[in-house]
This record gives sequence, structure tokens and C-alpha cells, in this order.
Amino acid sequence: MITSAKLVSVHARTTGALARYVSPVFDLAVRLWMASVFFKSGRTKIADWGATVALFEDEYQVPVLPAEAAAVLGTAFELSMPVLLVLGLSTRFAALPLIAMALVIQFVLGAANPDYDNVQHIYWLFLLGMIVIKGPGPLSLDHLILKRFA
Repeated sequence: MITSAKLVSVHARTTGALARYVSPVFDLAVRLWMASVFFKSGRTKIADWGATVALFEDEYQVPVLPAEAAAVLGTAFELSMPVLLVLGLSTRFAALPLIAMALVIQFVLGAANPDYDNVQHIYWLFLLGMIVIKGPGPLSLDHLILKRFA
């Protein structure tokens, strides 16, 4: 007969194993996925810089920034922040500009053009928000540095 104490024990061991072994792999997978999304976009932008600037002038039209500056900043963030996500270095900081970009894509560009109104951007926000709130996890340079100096 299975008692409630045994069920509680099995539950505790199972959730402990998930937290210890599965959660770090999941954290890494989320970081790699989000890095891939933004890095691919950055590579596309530098492949044809003239088209990128034209896109920022005509279609993206980010408020406040001139098109050339917005193109440079957007591309720089899309190429540099994913590297930090992959390494798990300054991870929470690296996720913040990507959150800002996803917000602009969904709510600024999406308001002006229904083609940019995509639930996928909301998923990005949740995943990037998870990185900011939870941190990069133990499979990261942030964790190693903290462990070394704490």
C-alpha cells in the first residue's frame, strides 16, 4: 500500500531531480534558442547593409532614432547580445535590449503593420523575461564567476 508519506517522498525526489538535472539544460536551451533567433536576424542585416538601412527608413521607422542609428543599434544588439546569452555571461543584462527589441517589433511595428503583429514575439518576451528573472542557470559563465567569487 502506498502511503501519503511515500507519495510525498517520491514527489520530492522527482522534483529535486528535475530541478537539478533538467532545469539547467532547459535554461541553456532557452538561451541558445533566443540567441539563434536574434543572431540570425543580425546576420541577415549585415549581409545587405543598404537594404537594412532602407528597411529602417521605409518599413521599421523606429520612433525617436534616425534610420541609420536605429539600424546600427539594432544590428549591434542582434549580433552581440546573443553571444553573451550563449556564453551565459552578463546574461540578464544581455536579455534586456532583446526584450526592448521584441516590444518594439510587437507593439510599435505591429501597431503600424499587421504583418508584425505575431504571437511569436510574445513568446520571445516570456522566454527573455524568464532569463532576466531566473538568471542563466548553472550552465553559464555567470554561475561559474559567482561561484568562484562568492
